Amino acid sequence: MKLKAFVNNPYQENTYILYAANGDCAIVDPGMYTSVEQNSVVNFIKENSLKPTTLLNTHCHIDHVLGNKFIFDQYGLKPQFNKGELMLLQSVPSYAPQQGFNYELSPEPEIFLPEVGEITLGGEVLELLFVPGHSPAHLCFYSKVDKFVVGGDALFRGSIGRTDLPGGNHALLLKSIEERLFTLPDDVEVYPGHGPHTTIGFEKSNNPFFNR
Repeated sequence: MKLKAFVNNPYQENTYILYAANGDCAIVDPGMYTSVEQNSVVNFIKENSLKPTTLLNTHCHIDHVLGNKFIFDQYGLKPQFNKGELMLLQSVPSYAPQQGFNYELSPEPEIFLPEVGEITLGGEVLELLFVPGHSPAHLCFYSKVDKFVVGGDALFRGSIGRTDLPGGNHALLLKSIEERLFTLPDDVEVYPGHGPHTTIGFEKSNNPFFNR
């Protein structure tokens, strides 16, 4: 499975396209807001002859769902995320104008993702990792074969997700990272929701939020 990143919207959010050898692809955390950002994603999909089959949200803060409606209109895909994030998605219209966004209402899921399980993409597997703390029911998506995890806003290079937003819990986030992410092999690449990628081993040794 391969991965392509796009940096979108004023929050500099990382949107990812994961694509299998047969061309099936998943769009993860579509944060595209402007037409330029939208076109970048669509053009990449066209130029690589990919077939979008799945729309995934690690969690439902505004910067990660701004493009949900666009992806639905473009490809007919409704988002999939853990049900514990639904209230966050439903709250976005109430605060989007205060943040200066003209928010197009995201469709709600037909399929909710469990805390533990797998997603199949073109015969390749992504494991679900339940990493709450930044948000109530945050998921990460782990490719064991290709040694990467799409980490959303749980773990960043040298940092962790903020926990002062509704549904955040600092102690829970630290516990979740240690139990669900730091138990992965050290050479697993972490592709976060913001900023540069990192590795599990680097964060275990250097992240200042953990005493090691």
